[in-house]
Amino acid sequence: MHKLNAARSLYSIIVLMLLISSCGTRRVSGYSESKAARAADAMSEVKSKALYRFITDWTGVRYKLGGLDKRGIDCSGFALLLNKEIYGLDLPRRSVEQALVIKSKNTSQLKEGDLVFFSFGGNTIDHVGVYLNHGFFVHASTTRGVIVDDLNLPAYQRVLVKGGPIQN
Repeated sequence: MHKLNAARSLYSIIVLMLLISSCGTRRVSGYSESKAARAADAMSEVKSKALYRFITDWTGVRYKLGGLDKRGIDCSGFALLLNKEIYGLDLPRRSVEQALVIKSKNTSQLKEGDLVFFSFGGNTIDHVGVYLNHGFFVHASTTRGVIVDDLNLPAYQRVLVKGGPIQN
């Protein structure tokens, strides 16, 4: 049984790596195969099995503004569903409102499940993801759908606003 579970986990990681490396036509600057392998490593170290299953189940689902199902999902919808299903926590629908319900902390202290917020369009928070580990997070990318990404990429570091856990 243990060998079967190990084989399934290895298979899931390989599938995830293929999805990460083949999603979308436009890539965030600096994304490479070695980063895809590092993303797969981060996934293999996710502590919550439920979180791991949730992410692998949603990886590759296309982005759709206002979407909340497998036909398409946006970033705040993904964060909302993940937190509801995995942690039993309710979040507001929009990322700007989700940012108001977290306990902000230094991004170097982020833990698995913490939310990370970005401002791609100026001063207002307009994107959210869920931190995993080792500088990686999962989110619904507008160009690549649900994907595990490297928070340390300059494209994300320039627009990272804050991160932290949901306040109880």
